[in-house]
Amino acid sequence: MPQTDPFHSLVPRKMTDSELARSIRLNIEAELDAINLYAAHIDATDNEEAKAVLRHVMDEEREHAALFWQLIARLDPEQAQHAQEAVEKFKLIISGAPHESVEAVGKEGASTEVMEPGLAKRLTVGNMRP
Repeated sequence: MPQTDPFHSLVPRKMTDSELARSIRLNIEAELDAINLYAAHIDATDNEEAKAVLRHVMDEEREHAALFWQLIARLDPEQAQHAQEAVEKFKLIISGAPHESVEAVGKEGASTEVMEPGLAKRLTVGNMRP
């Protein structure tokens, strides 16, 4: 497997936060690729010692990916805003909220109240009680 040139993204000056965020996204991609590769190796063997080592290394890669996501949130405020909205949208989606409510997240005057799971599907015009 070819290795990435560690100097391929060097520029003749210090990177801006935006440029660094772009580079860190590539690091996240590499971490996710490694996680998938190790998971495939775990699935492909019955050797329990190998599986234990691979699981340990895979968990480290998961931690690295999570740390990089935290760094991206610091380096790219727009990405951080999308991440925050995604959390709200996720809660609405799994609670059964209508599409319009999900898409309203982040827009002025939008309510982000999360319903009890399945409640939106049980409410009708004639039955406003769960």
